Amino acid sequence: MKRFWHEVAVTPERGIVLDGRPVRTPGRLPLVLPTDALAQMVADEWRAVTDSIDPRAMPMTGLANAAIERVAADPAAFAETLARYAENDLLCYRAEAPAELVARQAAAWDPPLAWAQERYDVRFVVAAGIIHRAQPADTLARVGAAVAARDVFALAALSPITTLTGSIVLALGLVEGAFTSDATWKAAHVDESWQAERWGEDAAAAALLAERRREFDAAVRFLTAL
Repeated sequence: MKRFWHEVAVTPERGIVLDGRPVRTPGRLPLVLPTDALAQMVADEWRAVTDSIDPRAMPMTGLANAAIERVAADPAAFAETLARYAENDLLCYRAEAPAELVARQAAAWDPPLAWAQERYDVRFVVAAGIIHRAQPADTLARVGAAVAARDVFALAALSPITTLTGSIVLALGLVEGAFTSDATWKAAHVDESWQAERWGEDAAAAALLAERRREFDAAVRFLTAL
């Protein structure tokens, strides 16, 4: 779509209007934001369009659309899907060797697990290797309740953070302010960092990782505006 508007404004209800006409989601639902800060961030994306709309350059709008259309349609089911990451959380599956990698994983992953265990009164089973190990039912239930307690906009941002890190523990810790975004990202990519140090950086892999980091950072900015 080509840019057809001149003025972008935020209504008192935190809707976005282009030359006085309300912006809607792709499914034609009103694009109304929950906070002034997020409404301004979304409006700024529309102001920044120069020629044609590029969804990749409008991550706040995309996440807002997801919250309004996908998450709000069935918040419980959406939260349940995210909570299932606790069954195979990245932090619970450790390398068997070499010793240096094992140590790095422990240093990066033990503290977040300890935080989650204290915060939610749960216990995680940690295993060496990739063979699935079932987590306690109480752990899954309590993590599920923590995810389900989030509103639809927080769930929309929690989704890419969880999928990009492979860890609902890291995602919840970030949402609750227990970990910084940089610490969360580094913890989620211990293996990649170790491989790059040992074998050298692959240009294609580095470019993909950079793109994933931009998606991650956008979700974090979305959360901070809620």
